[in-house]
Parts: sequence; C-alpha cells; structure tokens
Amino acid sequence: MIRIIILSLLLGLAAPAVAQDAVPADAYTRLASDSYGDIEAGIAALAASGNPRAGAVLSALGEGRLLYRPADKALFIKQGDALADARTGAPAQAEGLKPVRANNKIRRALDAAQGQLNLASPDAARRREAADAVFKARDPVALPALDAALARESDAGVKRALAAARAAVLLAKPGTPDAERLAALPSIQARGDGDAIAILRTVAASDPNETVKAAAGRGIQQVETRLAVAAAAQNVWYGVSLGSVLLLAAIGLAITFGVMGIINMAHGEMVMLGAYTTYLVQDAIRAHAPGLFDWSLAISIPCAFLVAGAVGVAIERGIIRFLYGRPLETLLATFGVSLILQQAVRSIFGPTNREVGSPGFMSGAFDLFGLSITWGRLWIVLFSLAVFLGLLFVLRKTAFGLKTRAVTQNRRMAAAMGIRTPWVDAMTFGLGSGIAGIAGVALSQIDNVSPNLGQGYIIDSFLVVVFGGVGNLWGTLVAALTLGVANKLFEPYFGAVLAKIALLVFIILFIQKRPRGLFALKGRAVES
Repeated sequence: MIRIIILSLLLGLAAPAVAQDAVPADAYTRLASDSYGDIEAGIAALAASGNPRAGAVLSALGEGRLLYRPADKALFIKQGDALADARTGAPAQAEGLKPVRANNKIRRALDAAQGQLNLASPDAARRREAADAVFKARDPVALPALDAALARESDAGVKRALAAARAAVLLAKPGTPDAERLAALPSIQARGDGDAIAILRTVAASDPNETVKAAAGRGIQQVETRLAVAAAAQNVWYGVSLGSVLLLAAIGLAITFGVMGIINMAHGEMVMLGAYTTYLVQDAIRAHAPGLFDWSLAISIPCAFLVAGAVGVAIERGIIRFLYGRPLETLLATFGVSLILQQAVRSIFGPTNREVGSPGFMSGAFDLFGLSITWGRLWIVLFSLAVFLGLLFVLRKTAFGLKTRAVTQNRRMAAAMGIRTPWVDAMTFGLGSGIAGIAGVALSQIDNVSPNLGQGYIIDSFLVVVFGGVGNLWGTLVAALTLGVANKLFEPYFGAVLAKIALLVFIILFIQKRPRGLFALKGRAVES
C-alpha cells in the first residue's frame, strides 16, 4: 500500500507543474468503486496529481463525507446539509447517494496520501511532518522522491529532516553499499532523538560490516551524550522557573522576617488572596469588557497588591503588634489567621478550584538551542526579576526604604533617631503581604487557584529565607534560584519527595555551619 503511494509521489514529482494539476480520468471513478483495491489506487492517483481539490476530497473521504452516485460514479462532498461537486467544488444537487467505502487499510492509505500532499505543501511545518513520516516508514521506494524533495527544499530545518529520512531509508534498504551506509550515519546522529538512537542501535547490532557497526556505536554515544546534556539544560531551565516562583513567594516573607522578626504562618494565604483577586478581576472583565482580557493580569497586579497589602496591615495592627517579642505566640496567632483566611475563602468561593485564564501572549512555547521554553514560564521569570529589582529600588532609593533598613539593622537606635518604628512595622508588613499577593497573580497561571494554594509554598519560602540570610534580598534571590535548580536536578535521580528531603537535610547541615545563612545582615542588633 505504502509503495503505491510513494510510486505515485515519484510520478507526481517527475511530472511538470502544469501536468500535476491534471487528475487521471479514472481517479474519481475508482473512488466510487466497490473494490477496496480500486479505492486505494484512486487515492494514490489523487495524491500524485497535486490537484488543488485532492486535499479536500481525501479529507472528506477520511471524515465519511464523500458520497457517490451509483448510476454514473459521480462524487459529491457533503457540507452540512448541502452538497458540492467533488471535482469542481461547485454546489450540486443529487439523490440516491452512497458513502464511499473505507476500512482500516483505506484509512492508512489516506494517512500516507495526506502526508504526501504535505510534502509538497507551501507550509514548511507540514513538509517537516511529512519528512518525519517518511523517516519512520523507511520504505526504500521513497528514495527518488526524497532526492527530488531535497533538491528543491530551501528551508534548512526541513532539509535536515529530509536528509535524516533519506539516511534512515538507506540504512533500512537491503544491499546499500557500505560507503553509503557510513555516509548516512551522520545525518541520523544530527537528528539526535530517541528514534535516531533506535536506528543506530539496530545498525550496531545487525550490520554485517564491522566498520559501520563501530561508527554506529560511536554515534550512539554521541547522541546519548547530547541528549543527557540537553536534559540537564532543560532541568536547569525548569529549576530557574521554579526558583523564580520561590523568589516571588519568599521575597515578601524575607522583608517581614528580617525587619520584624515575625514568623508569619499566614504568608501563604496572602499569596492565595492575590490569586483569588486575579480570578475576580478576570471574571469582571469577561462579564463587562471582554476585549481587555489580554490585559487582565496587568490589571490584577496592582489590585492583588492592594488587597493583600491591606489585609497584611490589618493583621499587623490588629494582632501582631500586641505580640512583639513573643515569637511562639506570634507563630500560633498567624497560624490561626491562616486557617481563618482559608475557611473564609472556602465559604465565599467554595472548596473547588477556580479557573484563571492565560492571556494570548503567555500561551504556546518555543525552542531555544534545543530547550523547550513555554511563554508562560518565561514571563513569570521576567516578572519575578522585575519585582525583585523594583523592591531593591524601593529599599535603596526611597525614604521608606532607608527607614526600613535602619529598623532592620538596629531597632532601638532607629527609634532614638525619631523613626516611627510601629509605622515602619505596619508598612513593611503590608509591603511584604502585597508582594505575596503579586506572587499569587503569577502562581494563578501555573497552579490551581484554591483555598490551599499558599500552603504548598510557605515551607519552601521559609527555607529560601533562612538559607539566603534573613532580610537580605540578594541572598533570597540566590537561595531561591539555587534551591529551584538543585531540586530539579535531584528529581530525576531521587524522585520529587526524596529530592525535597535531601534539600531539607542539606539546609539543616548548612545552617549548623552558617546560622545566619549565605548573606548575613550586619548591624549592631545582629552582632550583639
């Protein structure tokens, strides 16, 4: 069956461009036959003709919409409640029609024929798919067709795919000279995927020529090394992506923990409030201004900051300010607040996950030097860095930042200099909570928006803060990226759970050696 299709392809490639549009006289008639062999031959003839109507006719056959009139074998395509002439596409009327017969063999022939049409498609992606199909089929009859396609191909990527397909056919073809088999191996190696390794292993195991076998063995090692490096690089990117999420979740905690010494167990709920704010903003945009949906995340960012920040200030003024200097009571109080916030959200929105859509610019993925990078993750990484740099600017270049750093280094001295430390505490807690709300906007794109959203990040956030150094933003950045990358590099070897346990053990041992973390803040209060 495949040979019929490929022979038809050869005839189509050899014919001049004008002749390719001409369909053999009996091609349509064969499709209306009761014989599956005739139907298969008609499919091959249509595919080889290159006629613009061939794709529509074959698609209609595959979908069960191709009908014929038994009296004169005329073909029609069903389009809803209307009919169209299969040859011309013009509207038509007919009665007593029967569907063209199809079985699994005919469907396989249809797949091959549509792949052949794709090989001549003006779309490079479709030509690439057709080349991959030939690579997997490895039928020797395809060699002349591949040579012709290679000669006229201008796209470098498609040309490499065609060269790999040609090499696979040569290696599968009995009687191929040793020199040609040796020359074909580099094209297989250049493909560098699992299918390429499978072909090279077959050659290394069964080729009668020792030189070819040895070359295939070297090719296997090179491809496996390349795949291992690519997998490690991909894991590093996943680690950077995870680290950016940890940075967003932990950076607000680093501020409040560093300035106020508060172990805020409700920090994860600030993240959750930011995610639900994003949901509400998108819900309002869908209802009242659908055209603004692509701007929904940009609108959600300030809204989430204000909502989470306001809740944070309320918690600090209403509860935490009465518990300064009592860390255990503060931990228990914020843990109780986290439970109250979770239950409040569960009562208002329900326990089920809420859908938060992704704008168009965050959809899809692209390849960069062999790495598969999703736009959503890339935007989150860039957003995390932007938040980090913005926070650095606030703390380094504003009066509020100067007061915050003064309180962090020596609270009593700052109070003696006239700084209102209670006001700094409230605003700092609000700032840290607001940044957690911003983190919720980003996490709504990669995680389930539910009342338990923040619980998955609170422990990791504390690990990041302790490992990087309490109150040090650069330490938080380095710690988040380090833990994220290390976690993703450990996962393939230990599994997700054991990888986290290994990191926890490492941090415990590290803190025993450096109790202040990677980058300890310096100041009289710290050194005393």
